[in-house]
Amino acid sequence: MTSEKKHIAILGSTGSIGTQALDVIESHKDKFEVEVLTAGNNADLLIQQAKKFNPNVVVIGNEAHYDNVYDALDPLGIKVYAGDNALSSVVTMDSIHMVLTALVGYAGLKPTISAIEAGKHIALANKETLVVAGDLITQLAQEKAVNIYPVDSEHSAIFQCLVGEFHNPIEKIILTASGGPFRGKTRADLASATKAQALKHPNWEMGAKITIDSASLMNKGLEVIEAKWLFGLKKEQIEVVVHPQSIVHSLVQFEDGSMKAQLGLPDMKLPIQYALGYPQRLKSDFPRFSFLDYPQLTFEQPDTKTFRNLQLAFDALDAEGNMPCILNAANEVAVEKFLNDEIGFLEMSDLIAHCMHKVSFIKKPSYEDYVLSDKETRIIANAFK
Repeated sequence: MTSEKKHIAILGSTGSIGTQALDVIESHKDKFEVEVLTAGNNADLLIQQAKKFNPNVVVIGNEAHYDNVYDALDPLGIKVYAGDNALSSVVTMDSIHMVLTALVGYAGLKPTISAIEAGKHIALANKETLVVAGDLITQLAQEKAVNIYPVDSEHSAIFQCLVGEFHNPIEKIILTASGGPFRGKTRADLASATKAQALKHPNWEMGAKITIDSASLMNKGLEVIEAKWLFGLKKEQIEVVVHPQSIVHSLVQFEDGSMKAQLGLPDMKLPIQYALGYPQRLKSDFPRFSFLDYPQLTFEQPDTKTFRNLQLAFDALDAEGNMPCILNAANEVAVEKFLNDEIGFLEMSDLIAHCMHKVSFIKKPSYEDYVLSDKETRIIANAFK
């Protein structure tokens, strides 16, 4: 498919990753074609994007917006569908080469499974898919000979470090974390942490959910679980270090003790472009990193006593089964409650720990078990006071 354009479906095209992916595609019109765009609620932006990129199909998740989107796009010959089931069926279209899953949270699981079953390669920006059902997803991808290209900057870094090294066993990987807006704070400081403070990330521009996850270090916890499945690792082979400058995106250590790291300015367009264009490195005009602008790169141990979420993620990884699914669902509810001023910052960890203790544990879950675990966790989480 070197001369032919890659036809891309973007699930979640109106979010932070989706909009940046469209910027990348616009810069490489000779390489990529937008085949499908989907959004949950942001009908206005979806319409704008569709008018600009002229996809074959759009899906609006919230069916209440269907008429509005249909009236705007049907005259242009763009097919319009609505609802979750439409999302899972459009990804199976023959014309699609790659599906970028940039949906937030558990919502990414079902359409990603449908896309893999249809033999589509995946550019994965939805880490929750592997957190919730890593075993199921990796087995299915193997069966269908589907490649999963990571879009998270940390996993993209590991992937880039492994190119040409796939025959060499990994001793360990080190995921870097910025530490978020509350790095160095104590539990006493965090007891009164506000939503506005938590949403002020020092290095990255991201959506509200992932920004809160970054502040609580849950984002890093989810990435630890995702890394296990992406790279076939044991818990002992995954380390986290806090690196406030966010220049070293992650590192791999091999069995000879040698380490490889991938560096660059914090810019999600680079990992997005790498995943879409792989195995080629496409030319870009992204700002370049200079060591002279960053004379000091520092690293420190994460504080898992203050930021309990990272420890809870390691605990879930240890337990295996449906425990990471429980962790994820509890966290989604916790973040929503925090953003709605229903619970405090530290109470998010209390809620998650409560759910991990209460929800039925299943050692070898099926897809249906994951669906039921997610549902049960949300009921228990929403009842948490």
